Amino acid sequence: MMPAGIDPKQMAKLMKQMGINTNEINASEVIINTEDKRIIIEDPHVVEISVQGQKSYQISGRVREEEKLFSEEDVKMVMEQANCSREEAVKALKETKGDIAEAIMKLQK
Repeated sequence: MMPAGIDPKQMAKLMKQMGINTNEINASEVIINTEDKRIIIEDPHVVEISVQGQKSYQISGRVREEEKLFSEEDVKMVMEQANCSREEAVKALKETKGDIAEAIMKLQK
């Protein structure tokens, strides 16, 4: 949001003079993994902001959240035990709501 009466080009010039550099990043999706959920931002507008060598990111877009039912370690264990692909392991874990033993048994049938 621009202050009243300031043209975006003037604002960019002022920011550059203050040592603030911005760079738009062409992203199709942003995923933030937390301990208990995933935050997915679809069709995002991502801007990298660099101030005195410190980078930060501003992200906006359509947000949705997914509950994490299993970890990456769970996926690896299912892949190893059931001798299957990552996609098959993830699908089985989703179908079994994260139950590792059930997912392995399902894939071994």
